[in-house]
Amino acid sequence: MTTDTTTKSAPTGATPGEPVLDARGVTMRFGGLTAVSDVDLTVNAGEIVGLIGPNGAGKTTFFNCLTGLYVPTEGEVRYKGQILPPKSFKVTAAGIARTFQNIRLFANMTVLENVLVGRHTRTKEGLWSALLRGPGFHKAEAASRARAMELLEFVGLAGKADHLARNLPYGEQRKLEIARALASEPGLLLLDEPTAGMNPQETRAAEELIFAIRDKGIAVLVIEHDMRFIMNLCDRVAVLVQGKKLIEGDAATVQSDERVIAAYLGEPLANDPGAAEAAEVEAAEAAAEAAAQTAPAKENDR
Repeated sequence: MTTDTTTKSAPTGATPGEPVLDARGVTMRFGGLTAVSDVDLTVNAGEIVGLIGPNGAGKTTFFNCLTGLYVPTEGEVRYKGQILPPKSFKVTAAGIARTFQNIRLFANMTVLENVLVGRHTRTKEGLWSALLRGPGFHKAEAASRARAMELLEFVGLAGKADHLARNLPYGEQRKLEIARALASEPGLLLLDEPTAGMNPQETRAAEELIFAIRDKGIAVLVIEHDMRFIMNLCDRVAVLVQGKKLIEGDAATVQSDERVIAAYLGEPLANDPGAAEAAEVEAAEAAAEAAAQTAPAKENDR
């Protein structure tokens, strides 16, 4: 792995209120099942936007379409006006980073090494520079380590930089995953259930951390099941039900909408496919994500 703090682009720095993410008509089908259907969503610079919905609503599938893990069946995703390539590493290089519902750390690497991994999209040192390890490489490596330590300080893990990731408590592993995502210097951070499994104290700490990330000029899009957390956190909230966007607005508007209440109470909506089809969609999503994670890399950088 090569390291350097010189960025290849400038992902952050958008004007407040300027669209950072613009997803239009995003649809994702798995065979005959439609997990996401014609969803539009915009996230502006300086915003925290929430994405909620019952299990099987298509939230994580939509995230995967935004980050290049899936290629949408229909629609397009733009970041700062540019259509994103359907490859996850290129989406990261463009300026979008994410965390996952299930923590994906390098368990046998140290906390610091995990964050350094997140720097790879912002490096310019090549193979020969790494092999020869000249003065330029060592300078870049030192600068990258310094930046990684800044991020660990930011999330409150600087004192555990040399600990193995697997030995961290659950809440701190979540923080480390966020620090690793921030290491790619994103302009937009996508968080998939960042407080899942946390106690109230850890949840409050996560809320404060996300506000601090927003204050650094990074827009945030977050999936979360904790309604109190999401309503306190977000400027706007969008609700997905059966793969479609049901409503979008501020917390008060969303919480008082009868359709949202019905969806969360399990009351049937018009043309409700039922629990069986929702389970089929969830299974198809899981199978597609597993295939995307295990398939051999065939990316072409051209």
